[in-house]
Amino acid sequence: MADYFDALETRDPDSRERAQLAVLPAQIRHAKAHAPAYARLLADVDPREVTSRGALSRLPVVRKSDLQKLQRSDRPFGGFATVAWGDAALVFASPGPIYEPEGRDVDYWRLARALHAAGFRAGDLVHNCFSYHFTPGGAMLESGARALGCTVFRGGTGQTELQLEAMIDLEPDGYVGTPSFLKIILEKADERELSVPSLRKALLSGEAVAKSFRDALGTRGIRAHEVYATADVGSIAYESDAREGLIVDEGVLVEIVRAGTGDPVAAGEVGEVVVTLLHNREYPLIRFGTGDLSAIVPSSLSTASPCGRTNMRIKGWMGRADQTTKVKGMFVHPSQIAAIVARHPGIAKARLVVDNPRGTDTMTLHVEVSAGDSLTREAIVASIRDVTKLRGEVALRAPGELANDGKVIDDVRRYD
Repeated sequence: MADYFDALETRDPDSRERAQLAVLPAQIRHAKAHAPAYARLLADVDPREVTSRGALSRLPVVRKSDLQKLQRSDRPFGGFATVAWGDAALVFASPGPIYEPEGRDVDYWRLARALHAAGFRAGDLVHNCFSYHFTPGGAMLESGARALGCTVFRGGTGQTELQLEAMIDLEPDGYVGTPSFLKIILEKADERELSVPSLRKALLSGEAVAKSFRDALGTRGIRAHEVYATADVGSIAYESDAREGLIVDEGVLVEIVRAGTGDPVAAGEVGEVVVTLLHNREYPLIRFGTGDLSAIVPSSLSTASPCGRTNMRIKGWMGRADQTTKVKGMFVHPSQIAAIVARHPGIAKARLVVDNPRGTDTMTLHVEVSAGDSLTREAIVASIRDVTKLRGEVALRAPGELANDGKVIDDVRRYD
């Protein structure tokens, strides 16, 4: 078991699916009984019937943007938490503001598994450069590192000179933080003609990790891995030495859905990451829309990662799913594009392009249709006007012609 955090990572995929779906009804029942928001949202749902991914996909998606609005009227957690002051160990604030509780479980955010996959082990000293101010980033990684048996230096953010001095004095085994801040620290070391030879591993998050930067770290003897986590749900997926996508964490169910809807997309298609927590009793988020785009690695549904881990893999962070824009003073949402598509079954895929040639806003709905479908531009134009209350044009495209990047609304306006 030296190569794996535990036996869960290499279990038979069918066994994993059965085990995870078996606990889902109890989690939904708990959320309905103890979280007022879910008591309302899932009032007509019988938890005993939610025993498949298909049944799960019929439940409403709660998006981060919804959470922010709900927390304004139902403080502090929008009715989604089951804990009161004294039950939660800590509370944090993320931009918005959005408030998140932390329960008292060891490794509450489930990040020890990601750290282990990145090569961190008991006895390591971890230089933690995630923020400890307001947001939970620093505490999230610290809890995982301490659960793994590591010692943590609370570097936090900023004060590059002091960070570098601490690294030279303490000789940490690894770094956790954003890739951009690690780059700043190492460039400062180069500027001062100093080195940190003890630093041999890094777990990076909070930003996309460029291959060029990963390669540059490799020339310094630092092996970097990535973890995808959010302040709301903790660890979602993490990277192993195989470098073939991010492996979904054992404590969550992940769906990739079409932006603006709750409908799962096919493996390989880019969509919004939706997460259901399976064991978190304090903040039992169900079908939480992260607002991030990703895609399932298709081969991961039938083949284990070369590292031996068998869970589904995703491609990592691929942008933001919240593509709401304003046209001529009116908001246009991805959900409205989904509503237009629903009126015309012959549309396989759609993307609204917003532009402003000659300084005037225009909308063109590009739609993929199969040869022989009897769709007319006029009917779709009428639906655009009916749903958005705005005029729009239609461009018919062949199947597969629209890019697979998760965009439902592409705002290309320029204001030079």
